[in-house]
Amino acid sequence: MSIPLHIPDHILLEDEYILVLNKPHGLMVEPDRNGYPNLLQQVKHYLKSSVAVGEEVYAQHIHRLDRPVSGIILFAKQRSVLKNLSEQFAERKVVKHYQALTDQSPDLSAGILEHWLRKEKKKAVLNKEAFPYAEQAKLRYTVEQISELRFLWNIELHTGKFHQIRAQLASLDCPIVGDTLYGSSVAYKPDSIALHAFKLIFTHPVSGKEIIIENKGMLK
Repeated sequence: MSIPLHIPDHILLEDEYILVLNKPHGLMVEPDRNGYPNLLQQVKHYLKSSVAVGEEVYAQHIHRLDRPVSGIILFAKQRSVLKNLSEQFAERKVVKHYQALTDQSPDLSAGILEHWLRKEKKKAVLNKEAFPYAEQAKLRYTVEQISELRFLWNIELHTGKFHQIRAQLASLDCPIVGDTLYGSSVAYKPDSIALHAFKLIFTHPVSGKEIIIENKGMLK
């Protein structure tokens, strides 16, 4: 990922209170101990030009995507709306849709996946029954074949757990293209897997209006 990112090219919605971006694959959302370039840092740099000298530049992401995943990310631009937006996610009032590509198809072309999920080191471990320190993970999916060895998944995420989609699709012997961590042997783009957060539905924290952001067609 070239640095710096030209933020205006990735903006899907912006007003006085919120900023919605399409995160490219290969970029962290927030800083980590390795000091990798991250989206939060670059959003703050972008916003710096719009505030008066000496004023605080405020930006806070409300949710995250894994580094190799692309898609929609919501930021608060003012502290006053952070609590409202965070509670919408915590109370599962936000609707999140993803698309993924696999080279295998599941037995059923549509269904619901429910597991208990626990993070172990750098992977998610699944079980059909409850086990210590695990949380419930649920998603709904449909699948269609788009070429000889490509299947397009449309996924509605009911819970947002660590590596949830990646692990649950792999549990069906359908790892996401490029996701070697979960068993894919098919190459994809560098520093990326074929998983894209393409739709986000939430309530504007000030106006109270329903906001629908959609950005399809990013998977090739």
